[in-house]
Amino acid sequence: MNDGTDYRAILTADTPLIDVRAPGEFTQGAMPAAINLPLMNDEERAAVGTCYKRQGPEAALKLGHQLVSGELRQQRLDGWREACQQRPTGYLCCARGGQRSHIVQQWLRESGIDYPLIKGGYKALRQSAIRLTEELVQKPIILIGGCTGSGKTQLVQQQPNGIDLEGLAHHRGSSFGRTLLPQLSQASFENLLASELLKVDAHQAPRSWVLEDEGRMIGSNHLPECLRERMAQAVIAVVNDPFELRLERLREEYFVRMHHDFTHAYGEARGWQEYSEYLHHGLSAIQRRLGLQRFKELTTALDIALAEQQSTGSTEAHFSWLVPLLEEYYDPMYRYQLEKKAEKIVFRGTFDDVGEWLSR
Repeated sequence: MNDGTDYRAILTADTPLIDVRAPGEFTQGAMPAAINLPLMNDEERAAVGTCYKRQGPEAALKLGHQLVSGELRQQRLDGWREACQQRPTGYLCCARGGQRSHIVQQWLRESGIDYPLIKGGYKALRQSAIRLTEELVQKPIILIGGCTGSGKTQLVQQQPNGIDLEGLAHHRGSSFGRTLLPQLSQASFENLLASELLKVDAHQAPRSWVLEDEGRMIGSNHLPECLRERMAQAVIAVVNDPFELRLERLREEYFVRMHHDFTHAYGEARGWQEYSEYLHHGLSAIQRRLGLQRFKELTTALDIALAEQQSTGSTEAHFSWLVPLLEEYYDPMYRYQLEKKAEKIVFRGTFDDVGEWLSR
């Protein structure tokens, strides 16, 4: 085990972390393999912070020990002990490797468990994740382009040097892109990206990266500036698949799988409601671009399609609004964006052609 300063190894190995920061700090940004077992909750931390400002460090430390004492202290200690036993190769982590992780380490030691901590804490790991991302994205990048339904994500996932940005962001990048997993905070998304780059680099030592041709934002997450700059210079392989094949992929992804996922998560009745709202929300998000009249027409078609799917199980009627949406909105928009990058396109072909070209 390293001494808690080999941040690259810690991030690459998905090393388990017991993060003892307050829940609010953890939500703002955390490492992929971390669990949050705070020394102090948000209210306790705020009280100690106020005391620190007004009366200094000694009074703040004393208040902290008063707030986390007796039965509460024992309860939290039991949680850390159990976590240490479940994660024997892990580390304790606080904001800067300061008092909080040292106090928890001391209490654990007194209870018979010797457990290491991250020197410099979360802040050091975060800085390291940023620096390593900047270093790793210097390798050449190949982007996979193509209209909606071309199977770009699937192609990326099939490559040993592929990084699925949409998978990491828990979002498929369009107005219908949300998944059932909530999106991470920006810092947590960037940390996860760094970890993924490091893992692939350690196992494959790739000469280049394969990524999907993304915009700046994937849902509420934005790509790190260093990656965006490299992607702007990258070559593009474009998937040109028949329209019918794209429709089938979209049917499977958005109507069959999303309905299944919502039902699986929420049960039949609420799952159906959530699924319906998800499709309506996707259409509403582009209402302004469609124009009010077209939006109303497509919404009516969507309602009819949902009624048919609910009564017969058939998803066929969804094509009545999906086809015009692709032909009038998504395809023209993507082709316009691609025209602006025409000089970067190095290959065009079907899904299989592009896969074969990548393997060469």
